[in-house]
Amino acid sequence: MAKEQNYNNESITSLKGADRVRLRPAVIFGSDGIEGCEHSVFEILSNSIDEAREGYGDKIEITRHSDGSITVKDYGRGIPVDYNQKEEKYNWELLFCELYAGGKYLNNTGESYEFSLGLNGLGLCSTQYSSEYMDVTIKRDGYKYELHFEKGENVGGMKKTPDKNTQTGTEIHWKPDMEVFTDINIPSEYFKTVLKRQCIVNAGLKFEFKDEETNEEITFCYENGIKDYIQEISGERSITDPVYYSSETKGRDREDKPEYKLKFELCFCFNNEINLTEYYHNSSYLEHGGSPDKAVKSGFLSAIDTYIKNNNLYKKDEKKIIFSDIEDSLIIIVNSFSTETSYENQTKKAITNKFIQEYMTDYLKEQLAVYFIENKADADKIAAQVLVNKRSRETAENTRINIKKKLTGNIDMANRVEKFVNCRTKDVSRRELYIVEGDSALGACIQGRDAEFQGIMPIRGKILNCLKANYERIFASDIITDLLRVLGCGVEIKTKHNKDLNSFDIEQLRWSKIIICTDADVDGYQIRTLVLTMLYRLVPTLIEKKKVFIAESPLYEITEGKKTYFAYSEKEKANILGKLKGKYHIQRSKGLGENEPEMMRLTTMSPQTRRLIQVMPEDIERTQQIFELLLGDNLQGRKEHIKENGYKYIDLTELG
Repeated sequence: MAKEQNYNNESITSLKGADRVRLRPAVIFGSDGIEGCEHSVFEILSNSIDEAREGYGDKIEITRHSDGSITVKDYGRGIPVDYNQKEEKYNWELLFCELYAGGKYLNNTGESYEFSLGLNGLGLCSTQYSSEYMDVTIKRDGYKYELHFEKGENVGGMKKTPDKNTQTGTEIHWKPDMEVFTDINIPSEYFKTVLKRQCIVNAGLKFEFKDEETNEEITFCYENGIKDYIQEISGERSITDPVYYSSETKGRDREDKPEYKLKFELCFCFNNEINLTEYYHNSSYLEHGGSPDKAVKSGFLSAIDTYIKNNNLYKKDEKKIIFSDIEDSLIIIVNSFSTETSYENQTKKAITNKFIQEYMTDYLKEQLAVYFIENKADADKIAAQVLVNKRSRETAENTRINIKKKLTGNIDMANRVEKFVNCRTKDVSRRELYIVEGDSALGACIQGRDAEFQGIMPIRGKILNCLKANYERIFASDIITDLLRVLGCGVEIKTKHNKDLNSFDIEQLRWSKIIICTDADVDGYQIRTLVLTMLYRLVPTLIEKKKVFIAESPLYEITEGKKTYFAYSEKEKANILGKLKGKYHIQRSKGLGENEPEMMRLTTMSPQTRRLIQVMPEDIERTQQIFELLLGDNLQGRKEHIKENGYKYIDLTELG
């Protein structure tokens, strides 16, 4: 029988007062987690920034307290909180206790706050509503005003006392409420990131940040704003010097919409090592850009493509550049302001003004065309770098398609890897892969292994040095692609143009141990190093997860009567000989290819008698330095290293 539904006219309710935010914080702040809590902080900070940008106060103090509370103090005019004749209410009630109340609705008429971060009249009230407590101290008009709130409700009204100090400003101290947010522990890095961004786009404004938890104090200030910032991040590595533009205009998004003011500045340069694209509007960082992002993409793409075509820099039948080819080497900051702003939502991560997009696009096309004419040397450098980026991208795309074909497929079926010998068990936790040197060792290893859980992958001679080769050359090597297919876990690639090649998945690894098995001589050590280098560059997680081992081969075989001993070092040989009583026979161990299957089983394959060296991941940075010194392009460094340390390894040359 269906349950009776009591859904009638009395079922409809509305949230009132603080509950409008406390029960639905994500509606205002975009999230009820740490991101929403962080956004509430930015709402308070925004008001102080707006005041400073209007010319009132040149310093804002921010304190992250050890109990999770926050203080923002400015030296502006002070928030007007006294009685409002027009509204017949106190302004503190409107601003701190009513949503959609504020002093920034008339910014297009020039009354106040032409270019403000705050527009909706939500931030101050919603942050107060979502706080465990909030204390407000305001100094203006010769008075000090004090307010105290608890869980969205005012306690004790407003305290107003005369103040002889002429310094005006607003100080707000509050603690986000754990009943509203799931997490209020805003990390110090959030404050540092936001304050640095704000000083970038508010030239000369000083932010003083204090972290009580760490006793850290930092001052953020760029006297010349985005110009200083571009110079700082690009340094001496730029292809071009920074270029700065600014403009101011008026326009409308639609014929029936009001006209509004727009001003913006932008600074850019090209760099072949780093790239950065950041957009700000009314000082708010636009994570998703919106209108200015579309303008930059369209303006730069059109101007650079036109320059390449007009100077015949495209090859015959070559495809056109796309914006990512430009973005790979572009450092640009756009800082725009408007008296009417259409944000996608209250979190202000993108703007949608049509006029801003259209005007900035046309402006960029015109300015870049002039810049290319007046600075042909720079224009040629930019075009050349963009074409390098484009061709690298296309090569990477072709390589990705080819490598995907090579690395996919069932190794046990039609796409069989030549000479690979699988084991019987499907239990990955037991499976071991032996990477052995040459065809001659293959026979002895096959016969000496336990076919239940040990697979064999022979490699033919010295494989490619993967530190010196590019990806196109690496994946053209059948030995390397065959080995990757046998491993089954894909490849790890993190470089700019090849990141789409990344297909690594540790869950797809077919083996619990990867064991490198080579002769104990100079050639064997070199092959071992090249295999390790390949694993280090293409699948470093296998080393980090301690999946890679080296099968230690004995140097000497010592026989006394019917007993045989194996010595893996000169010291071990001396120890064995010191314990023998009768006659013995000693001989240098043969190469793997000359060993009998039983010898292979005893010395390198049986878990009971073999010796494995685990390749440890502890010092990844040091490993990288040594690999790149010994196998990379630093020829002079390698010579110096051999000159200083070569004598330590001279005995190894005798093993050859």
